[in-house]
Amino acid sequence: MKNEMENNKITNQYGQEVDFELPKEFKIERSRIMYIEDKSGGLEGNGRIGRVYFSKSGKTLYYRGMIFQSLKGMGFKANYVEIESGNEYWISGPRKDQNDRLYGGNYGVEIDKDIKSEYLELINKK
Repeated sequence: MKNEMENNKITNQYGQEVDFELPKEFKIERSRIMYIEDKSGGLEGNGRIGRVYFSKSGKTLYYRGMIFQSLKGMGFKANYVEIESGNEYWISGPRKDQNDRLYGGNYGVEIDKDIKSEYLELINKK
């Protein structure tokens, strides 16, 4: 993948080469703490709360080396696709009541250590 990234191309799950450009730097102003749930295994997948970075246009999201693009309403219980693997994800802002999962609750949701205190402040819990 690294070699492909250097050429600004990535091969998606359909074997198609997709052009993309990584930001020169990830800016905190274009980031947000969000809930990210992997839907590739079914309706309920691994969920986590972490800092997601947005492209300049806001159409592409970046999280932990993964690149996401919107499904534009075409997903089933998912709103983004990770462009290299084709796995579908639900990505949304975190809820103050912590019922981030699509069907409620927060069982098994991990919070990235680097944003934990900021997240707890965001949802008004200390």
